[in-house]
Amino acid sequence: MKASYLFMPGMVLLLFNFACSQQDTSSEIAVVPGAPVEVGHISAGTLTDFVTLNAVSAYLQKSYVKANITGYVQSVAILQGQQVAPRQLLFSLITKEARAIGNAVNQLDPAFKFSGISNIRADQPGFVAMVNHQKGDYVQEGEALATISNQRSLVFLLDMPYELHQLVALNKNLELTLPDGEKLNGTVRGTLPSVDSASQTERIIIGVNPLKSLPEGLIAQVKVIKLARPNAMVLPKSAVLANETEDEFWVMKMINDSTAVKVPVKRGIENDKQVEILSPVFNAGDRIIITGNYGIPDTAKVKVVKKL
Repeated sequence: MKASYLFMPGMVLLLFNFACSQQDTSSEIAVVPGAPVEVGHISAGTLTDFVTLNAVSAYLQKSYVKANITGYVQSVAILQGQQVAPRQLLFSLITKEARAIGNAVNQLDPAFKFSGISNIRADQPGFVAMVNHQKGDYVQEGEALATISNQRSLVFLLDMPYELHQLVALNKNLELTLPDGEKLNGTVRGTLPSVDSASQTERIIIGVNPLKSLPEGLIAQVKVIKLARPNAMVLPKSAVLANETEDEFWVMKMINDSTAVKVPVKRGIENDKQVEILSPVFNAGDRIIITGNYGIPDTAKVKVVKKL
């Protein structure tokens, strides 16, 4: 009887160990779910390669408001930075003689209508860049009273590296982006016949027609197209992977619903969003991993969670 009692606990312990070993084995061979990825397709379209440069706003034409008589400034109707319209009153001047005798001449002879006052008005729309004299100043005939920037002469000046000067012929129409995100359409009006000796840049004049007034010295970004490729086969930049030295490139292509393989590719031009694929030639139905492809090995198991 003692032998049978000893045998029973031994059998229980053996069965328990066997069950644990079976559980460990089943956990080792469990299939790990594939990495979640998003896939898309190659597309055809026009791809442009461009360089972004800065351009500065400037008023090319500035007129000087000058005194037409010698005398005193009786009144000033403008302030620096103010916008003026054609025929708007700017200054009133009075001669030294009229200031001395006042209205005495008109009291003696009302038909004489002597005032000695000269009103100076704007001859074009613009902005007051500088006011040189204030009320009570004594000025000579021909002396500058103020400077007005011609509103119609607003341009953007683009300093382009001379090695890119051949791009001017390809970019007669340009898009300018202001700091607040507003976009302006510009047209190349010409190039100044000189090059900065230090920076080796030439100045390009870009004419614009803004819907609102812009200050001088405003910096805008200009995209200058370097190369345009029509009917290019393109993928999103996130689809193309590279090695550490960036001399080898590849994409991850789906060969079935759960397996992705590594396909070496040759790149063409690119911009900030897309890249051209020169080879191999992909079919329109080929599924390429767009996101979730980083670090995936060749013939990796994946799970498609979204199709783009």
